[in-house]
Amino acid sequence: MNKVVKPEELPIRTLHDFLLEINNEWTRFRTGSLLNIVTTIILFTLFIPTSFIISLRRAGPFDTLLLLGIMAALIYNTYLAYRQYKFYQKWERRLGLLLHLEEQILNEI
Repeated sequence: MNKVVKPEELPIRTLHDFLLEINNEWTRFRTGSLLNIVTTIILFTLFIPTSFIISLRRAGPFDTLLLLGIMAALIYNTYLAYRQYKFYQKWERRLGLLLHLEEQILNEI
């Protein structure tokens, strides 16, 4: 028996709906990656000097290891957010071209 699938049950109804949904969310994703970069840099510039001052007073091996781990995590997080931003920037242009092409095709029909 073949079940008839209603349009509401499908993950996407049309390619047009899919592209519009992605286009509407794209700016939020890109802005989120920029905010992540800025937040991480602020945390890095505020946290690291303070931690160095505290670490110099106590100078325990665990404190130094923890500080280095946090520094590495913040640097890696900044790198990942930058790569994410570049990805969104690259694909935003391609998605825009695809939407423009779709509009041209729909206007010709």
